[in-house]
Parts: sequence; structure tokens; C-alpha cells
Amino acid sequence: MQFIYKIPGYILLLFGGFCLSWGGFIVRSFETTNAWEILLLRSSFFFLAISTFLFLIYKKDSIKIIKRSGLPALLGGFVMSFSFIAFVFAMMNTSVANVVFIISTQTMFLAAFGFFYLKEKVSLIGFISIILAMSGITIMIGDSMSSGTFFGNLIALTIPISFSILVMIIRKNPNLDLVPAIWYASIFSVIYSITMVESFNFTNHDIFMGFLLGVPQLGFGFICITIGSRTVRSVTIGLLMLTETICAPLWVWLFINEIPPLSVFIGGMIIIFAIIVKSFDTKQLKTNEF
Repeated sequence: MQFIYKIPGYILLLFGGFCLSWGGFIVRSFETTNAWEILLLRSSFFFLAISTFLFLIYKKDSIKIIKRSGLPALLGGFVMSFSFIAFVFAMMNTSVANVVFIISTQTMFLAAFGFFYLKEKVSLIGFISIILAMSGITIMIGDSMSSGTFFGNLIALTIPISFSILVMIIRKNPNLDLVPAIWYASIFSVIYSITMVESFNFTNHDIFMGFLLGVPQLGFGFICITIGSRTVRSVTIGLLMLTETICAPLWVWLFINEIPPLSVFIGGMIIIFAIIVKSFDTKQLKTNEF
């Protein structure tokens, strides 16, 4: 499993965004509509996935690695746990289009946080790429957006902010393996949800959906994102994570037969173009980071 640390960061981030893109589709496939039950199943399998990964990588030294990650991992995990909770609740308290759009603002949050906290300058090409990407997102879901509920939109806003803070912690500690941060996040999420769940009578169908959310979607996704973020600049991370925005409508189309409007394809192509434009950022290519 050590090979994953040798894969280029931008490839890991693309795959991570691809994994996360299944979230909305899987959440909609649950038989239960209780957010805490979904969160408990998701977080429990997520905890098992990250624990297994750490054991496979470090074996008997897993506990040492968790301890070595120290305060950065604990803080990152605590902050990120709010994002995991917010995703489920936002999906149930405002429109999916609103949630997708609000999450996509992480591109701007990452650029701003990276500039002020890490002193990462945003090049002209980077700035143009962000404008193009946000334009593509607006075209993709503009017609589907609604005012939603203030509560739901506010909850959704914690997702990009929490994620951006986690990335800042990872970027600030590039020589520290911070996969334990998401291990902590899974524990916090389990604790939050288990104290709120009223019934543990899960159907086999929902248990399987929880597995899909916790292992391939969240587990694989955030392992790749956490490792990949160490060597990729904040602006680029935000753009690459838009893979989630591009792919999410495709799964609904393929598996639920909800045909996306033409605007989704047009917007998606603009986002892809924005990522391609960023790849030609010569100033960044002169460094060891993408």
C-alpha cells in the first residue's frame, strides 16, 4: 500500500474528487430518511476503512504514527468532522443544487486561505481558471438553484470552510502524514451520531449503502485527498476537487435515469477547460508543485 504515497498529488486529488462525487447519489438511495442514522452508518464504516489503511501501511507502528501526527491531526479531524455531519444535514434541509454550488466555493476559500495563511500567490492564470470554473458551475446548476432554507444553506457553508481549513493544516505540515486527521474525524462523527440515533434497526440495504458511503466514497476519497494535498498548491486543489461537481450529475443520469439538462454538460466542459488552463501555469510548473 506504500505505493499510494508515490502517486503524483494531482492524480490522487482527481481520484479523490471522483470518489466523493458518489455521495449525493448514495445518500438518496437510503431507505431511511433519518440523517443521524445515515451519519452513523457512514462514519462507522469510514472509521473502519481508515483504521484498516493505517494498519496496512504502518502495522504495529500505527498508534505511534497517530501520536506523532499530534495536534495538527487532532485539530484537522475535529474541524473536518463538522463537514461530514453538515453534508448529510444539508442534503436534507436545502436543495441538492444549492449544496453542490456552496461546496464548490471551496475553490475560492482555498485560494483565499492559501494566500493569507500560506502566502501562496495566485497567478493570473490561476485567477482566470477560478473565474472560468465558477462560471461553469453557475451554468451547470444555475437553473436548479433555489433560495432553499437559510438553515440548510448555512449548514452547507461549513463544508467548504472545514475542508479548506483541513487542507491548510496539511499544506502547513507537508512532511507529516496526516491521514490520522481523518481517522480522528471519523471518531468524532461516530460519537456525535451515536448519541443522537434513537433506533439501531438498520435494514441490510441501508447497511450496504453505509458501507458504500464510508469505504469507497469517503474512505478512498479522503485518503487520496489527504495524501495528495501535501504536494499540490491550494488553488489547484480547489480546481481538481471540482471533479466531484462534474461527475455527480452523471451518476444520477446513469443509475436513476434523470437526464441532466444541456447546461450541465456545457458547464462541465467549461470546468474541465479551466483545469486544463491551470495546467499551463508555467510559474507553477517551475516548482515541485502542480
